[in-house]
Amino acid sequence: MSAQGSAEGVVVAIDGPSGSGKSSTAKGVASARDLWYLDTGAMYRAMTWWMQHHGVDADDAAAVAEAAGRPDISMGTDPAAPTVHVDGRDVAREIRTQQVTAGVSAVSAVPAVRERLVAMQRETIALARSRAAGIVVEGRDITTVVAPDAQVKIYLTASAEARAHRRSGELSGSDIDAVQADLARRDLLDSSRADSPLTQTADALELETTGLGLDEVVAILLELTDRAVAAAGAGDRPGAGKAVGEKQAEGSAAR
Repeated sequence: MSAQGSAEGVVVAIDGPSGSGKSSTAKGVASARDLWYLDTGAMYRAMTWWMQHHGVDADDAAAVAEAAGRPDISMGTDPAAPTVHVDGRDVAREIRTQQVTAGVSAVSAVPAVRERLVAMQRETIALARSRAAGIVVEGRDITTVVAPDAQVKIYLTASAEARAHRRSGELSGSDIDAVQADLARRDLLDSSRADSPLTQTADALELETTGLGLDEVVAILLELTDRAVAAAGAGDRPGAGKAVGEKQAEGSAAR
């Protein structure tokens, strides 16, 4: 940990659309400050994989809701080697298939799914705090629903073209135009769903990453995290994350 203090109890919440760099950034910050890491998107993918694996139509909201309590989903929180298990099976690779990607927005929109997984996410955050650990949590409703009291709140975004290029680089043999069209489809579904839509809170710093390298983005978030830890050490209330974000926004604009 840096000389600026212990990261005990700090929560770094990162929201944003697909391809904005959330996962790489979150893992980079968590690794640099020895924090736990939680990829909530992988939890929704795990739920989607289970539905498809058990013949539940991802577009049948009633059927998905009825089955939402059945899969046993377990997430590892080591940023260097995060794990995803469903019913004891390692599905870290299987949840990244195009089939799962095509169905995850529909499954994620089902209130019963969100209720169960949000509860699990909050339990993980509470466990991190109880063990004197900080945590970086990334997804689409972290600052709004899962951890609205997080000391650091970030909304990562990038141009549609940049996000498509990043995502296509993760998918072997993918067509860039098809990837961009799929991202636009998911953006619409995620931002327009009735339950916990993707949105930016007033106290979250928007960080546009199109022209930034991963190391630059991680460095900005590390500075925010260190400021939040220093503020907490000085006795400021946990909500100091807003002020930290505002100050950093001014500095980032001058970069």
